[in-house]
Amino acid sequence: MKKLLVLSTSLLSTAAMAAMPVNQPIGSSFTLSSSPNKRALATALANPAAPFLMVNEQDDDNFRFGILGPLSIGIEMGDVSDLGDRMEEIEDIIDNSTAGTAAGDVTRVENILNEVGDTAYVKTSVGMQVPLMPVIYKTDNNGAFMLDASISSVAKANVLSSDVSVDGGTGKLTTDASFQAQTAVDLALGLGYSQSMWENSHGMLVGGLKATMHNISMGRALVSLEDESTDADDAISDAVDEDAVDSTGVGIDLGMVWVSNNYQVGVTFANINEPEFDGVAIDTACGSESCDAAQSLQNAGKLDASGSKYVMEMQTTVDLALSTSGKQFTLGMSYDTNPVKDAVGDEYQWAAASLSYYGDSHFLPGLRVGYRQNMAGTELSYGSFGLTILKRLNLDVAVALDTVEDEDGDEMPRSVYFALGYDTAF
Repeated sequence: MKKLLVLSTSLLSTAAMAAMPVNQPIGSSFTLSSSPNKRALATALANPAAPFLMVNEQDDDNFRFGILGPLSIGIEMGDVSDLGDRMEEIEDIIDNSTAGTAAGDVTRVENILNEVGDTAYVKTSVGMQVPLMPVIYKTDNNGAFMLDASISSVAKANVLSSDVSVDGGTGKLTTDASFQAQTAVDLALGLGYSQSMWENSHGMLVGGLKATMHNISMGRALVSLEDESTDADDAISDAVDEDAVDSTGVGIDLGMVWVSNNYQVGVTFANINEPEFDGVAIDTACGSESCDAAQSLQNAGKLDASGSKYVMEMQTTVDLALSTSGKQFTLGMSYDTNPVKDAVGDEYQWAAASLSYYGDSHFLPGLRVGYRQNMAGTELSYGSFGLTILKRLNLDVAVALDTVEDEDGDEMPRSVYFALGYDTAF
């Protein structure tokens, strides 16, 4: 249990120097869905056609830009309510096992590890746009350029196990149960262009293209439950700092939005070229208990120690919005048509809906509420709420509707998300 606590603390401190995973929306778009909303600058980052809609054609100023943030923080966990007790139970069984009880003890430990391995993980994310980003400039010829820069990261700790046996020499139980830590930090720089492609009396078709250069640094560490010679904190620090693998690739996104007076429909094709990035191999031959455990887990098919590449898979998203003429009230929806994996192997396929109010007064706050569900992977669902103060300061909070009991028996949400940002107003 102490190793898991160390891993979780190290991951939290690591993620605090990083940012959001690319598979999660940023800032107020977590509440609003991926449908472009000209009142919320964060929604310009999803569909490459959206920047064209963000600059008010009636204003003399052709620019719109972020000022600070959004800063986004998230934490997600599995059903780890009694993990500490279960780990202590395993340690007690191993310490008190005898030749006469070994066979039964193996079964008891295997049952516990099977339960823990399916549910025990901690995942963190902290994110922030580079100050002043994104910057949108709309030309007099009705084209819009967008420059975007961000740093994004995901960090995860989980439990892996496949084998429990009896040492023939000592009669003691042995296990390959291990704690795995994975991190990925993505420094991204994007350049996009969008413009009106066709229009008539009913509406306008806007198209957009965006190229994003990603520099991704991936780290991974595995620490055996029985390995007393390896310091878990040092192993994670080395995996993130010294042993991390860097690689660079470019992702291409395409998007279109049909805009009418009271509705809009859009589609986004993200990462159509599916860029690849180098993964991290885990040593299975160093002779330590952690390396031996890694070899055992790989033989059992529970671990890919080879460091296979991370592929930023293509994902298609459709969106719809219904609104009043001035966009004060908007009902927005979006749906990812296929799941994709993030850099630590978790699947995401978001479905989201929201209702928002953005008034024209600086003194009346903007309000938004939303519902979001991951249709793949964890299948977690969130209720979210956002507030815009003085038309520029944005605060959003999302709480998972799935709960877990802590070690005191009190219920708590499995995931919480928080975002704070300040940007220019529409």
